[in-house]
Amino acid sequence: MERKWLELSVGLFLLTGVVCLAYLSINLGRIQFWSPPGYSVRATFSSVGGLKANADVTMAGVNIGQVENIRLQEGRAQVILRIQDGVVLEDDVIASIKTKGLIGDKYISVSPGASDQTIKPGGAIQDTQPPLDIENLLGKFVFGNLEKTQKQ
Repeated sequence: MERKWLELSVGLFLLTGVVCLAYLSINLGRIQFWSPPGYSVRATFSSVGGLKANADVTMAGVNIGQVENIRLQEGRAQVILRIQDGVVLEDDVIASIKTKGLIGDKYISVSPGASDQTIKPGGAIQDTQPPLDIENLLGKFVFGNLEKTQKQ
């Protein structure tokens, strides 16, 4: 009888461990089995520069949604954003791709607008700004200085 209780307690401990591991894997991996609440809007960028699905969407530093999907459409990157219910986006908001820290993850920052018109679910953000390309900027700086030294 005592051996059965030992086996039962070990089995329950193991089952609890597996359930906790599954819970952590789903939450840390941001795996969702159904569509999250909120509504979708589109934003088209000339380049997304390393932005990934499930990246944060923020306004005034507060998380208001996440990137649902990124796809190529007519040579430009179309990003589908899932915005939380209750967050109203004016039709003159500006969506820009930013970096957390110096070399951190990319996210979308939405600057609030002042219009009376709002973006309807399934609508599009018209004004977008692609990410700053550090490599291109450094290249221009280096080659710009080289041209000045060659002329002297």
